[in-house]
Amino acid sequence: MPVGSEASAWIAGAPAPFDAAVAEAARLLGLSAAPVFAHLGADVAGLREAVLLAEQVGGVLDHADSPGLLTNLDSVRESGAMLTTPLEAARADLVLLIGDGVFDAWPDLTPRLIDRLADGARVVWLTGSAGGRFESIAIGTGVARLAALGRLRAEAKLRPLASTPPALRSLAQSLRAAKFGVAVWSGADLEPLAVEAIHGLVRDLNETTRFSTLPLASPDACAAETVCGWMTGFPPRTGFARGRPEHDPWRYDSRRMIAAGEADCVVRVDAFASDAHIAIGLGEAPANVRFEVGRPGVDHDAIFYDARVGTFVARPAASPAGRSVAQTLAAIRARLGGPPC
Repeated sequence: MPVGSEASAWIAGAPAPFDAAVAEAARLLGLSAAPVFAHLGADVAGLREAVLLAEQVGGVLDHADSPGLLTNLDSVRESGAMLTTPLEAARADLVLLIGDGVFDAWPDLTPRLIDRLADGARVVWLTGSAGGRFESIAIGTGVARLAALGRLRAEAKLRPLASTPPALRSLAQSLRAAKFGVAVWSGADLEPLAVEAIHGLVRDLNETTRFSTLPLASPDACAAETVCGWMTGFPPRTGFARGRPEHDPWRYDSRRMIAAGEADCVVRVDAFASDAHIAIGLGEAPANVRFEVGRPGVDHDAIFYDARVGTFVARPAASPAGRSVAQTLAAIRARLGGPPC
């Protein structure tokens, strides 16, 4: 949509001039006592503006995939982690997939990682139930999965247990024999204790071989974690209600806040959807104000997180069109009287 088109913004479902929509968005945020930025799907520039706007209005920064993101962060906070990238993981001679959600978390896992493994590399999938497209071992879910990971760790540490199934005992021997192994899972699919057990297993294996981890989360969640981290010192689920950034995974859970009626204004940013947009409204009600925005790297030049390489990449737009998330949020911030970035 060309910049300046009146159809690129709506108020109460009706097309509106961009400036009028900006004024209404600023009014809603200015009157709000507890605004929540409930989704942060944007490029780096858009995320920076979201953080600045949330700081200005005393809002909360969250992400739709924060549960999985924070599950992965828990163990890192407590005891550190051995981490690798997708490109480096392709050098592994043994890949250990854990949980049924790995392919949901990264649909390109097969072409971007598994298909790039060298001939002879082994892929083992610890699933909730029998079956799977690769060699798989059913370990159950919940408590059963925790017990299986504990047995696997004991066997890999050469502390055999009579209760360990033969398949897990054999897998432990293979893990110890690997020249370079990588454990892959989705934080959205596992319990924090399961992730902690995996990191413990990897630390034990590194006493005698080389093993690392590749925890998965959505690319825009990884971007939000990084940008929020360098701007506030904290990951998402951080709020500015008291004039400074405060991180609280329960208090600043946007879903909980909306369900409990604590959030009186909700800002949803999703620049990676087919209908890239910013929606501002009251709780779960339809958006009072909606902006169409450009897609990063498609409609405007952008820097964003790319799961294929595990870091940020720059991508120029082939045919620039439309306003970006950053431009739209910056206009709202300026209307509120915020300082220039």
